Amino acid sequence: MKLFRYRTPEGVRPGLIDAQGVARDLSGHVADVTSETLGASVLETLQTVDQSALPELTGPIDYAPCVGAIGKFLCIGLNYSDHAEEVGATPPEHPILFMKANSAIVGANDDVRLPRGSKASDWEVELGVVIGKAAKYVSVEEALDHVAGYCIVNDVSERDYQLHLTGQWTKGKSCDTFGPIGPWLVTADEVSDPQDLALSCDVNGTRMQTGNTNKMIFSVAEVISHLSQLMTLHPGDIIATGTPPGVGMGQKPEPVYLKDGDVMELEIQGLGKQRQVVRADD
Repeated sequence: MKLFRYRTPEGVRPGLIDAQGVARDLSGHVADVTSETLGASVLETLQTVDQSALPELTGPIDYAPCVGAIGKFLCIGLNYSDHAEEVGATPPEHPILFMKANSAIVGANDDVRLPRGSKASDWEVELGVVIGKAAKYVSVEEALDHVAGYCIVNDVSERDYQLHLTGQWTKGKSCDTFGPIGPWLVTADEVSDPQDLALSCDVNGTRMQTGNTNKMIFSVAEVISHLSQLMTLHPGDIIATGTPPGVGMGQKPEPVYLKDGDVMELEIQGLGKQRQVVRADD
């Protein structure tokens, strides 16, 4: 299933994209798409819904973040061999983990706001993994059984804050609006192999990032297993699994960073598309 959340004057409602690509309202069957509704039993029940009988949505859809009430927003750094090469970094021995503040989360097509003083904000298309079943000390072999679904994440990053404000990467990763997710949460049964998905990111119509998840240093299953040795992963937690080459910081001969009015367009095979306009904060 392709689940989503959308905004109405009355509040956020759940929806799905049916087999014909038609957007339909799902609020008659589930209150929202959150940690409470991502369990296997709820998803199995939704699989039996007669999608053709659901109310069709007409007009533009105002996508909210595809999952609500996210617990942890975990991110993996330098997880593509070709991206590590472009920034001159040695591939890590273990997954590099940093956190992104939940307050950074916005919808797939919401504006991205450059914080005051920003001079090095960057794009990063990433495969997002949404946990559906609690994971603690899980093996690589059983890790994917704990996934509810997948989505696109734009791990927007202010490189100057990230690298020069003293401390860890979180400072440059957690600015307001720096975490667009969605438009859809595509359930795990529709993604036959998370290690064979094409990713791309265009800025102002120019292709900047082209990649495939088969270039990950640590697979989705390895990342989940590793993290579960350190902490319990709960339903609704989201993991951004790293970015392929082509980020602004890696451009030659000089880095290229986001400015007011720029447009980012991101796509992952089977997971939909994002589009954000960059705005300078007042």
